[in-house]
Amino acid sequence: MSRYFTDEHEWIDVEGDIATVGITDYAQEQLGDIVFVELPAPGATIEAGKEAAVVESVKAASDVFSPISGEVVDTNSDLEDDPALANASPEADGWFFRLRMSDPAQLQGLMDDAGYKAFLETLD
Repeated sequence: MSRYFTDEHEWIDVEGDIATVGITDYAQEQLGDIVFVELPAPGATIEAGKEAAVVESVKAASDVFSPISGEVVDTNSDLEDDPALANASPEADGWFFRLRMSDPAQLQGLMDDAGYKAFLETLD
């Protein structure tokens, strides 16, 4: 499984033609305590860089953007029942949605782990 990151602090795990998307640990730290999550509907088609989900925290509401284009095949119902899961396990159990990629070549524009860590260093 390969993991990629965006400069909007989403991560994406790719296995075959299915991609799992969530927010990074950095993103959840910036948001604070997450109290509500709105996920996309299964079957929805999402374009790369477009809003796919919404998170609300005690600090603010924020959009979650899709790193790549595709059709939503699954959402994390655990997250809807317990939004704090995005704080407790943002890069594992707190994933947001899975989609079937329509253009895997879009992955080339994303950062790998080392690239994302270097990007984070520019923010401090």
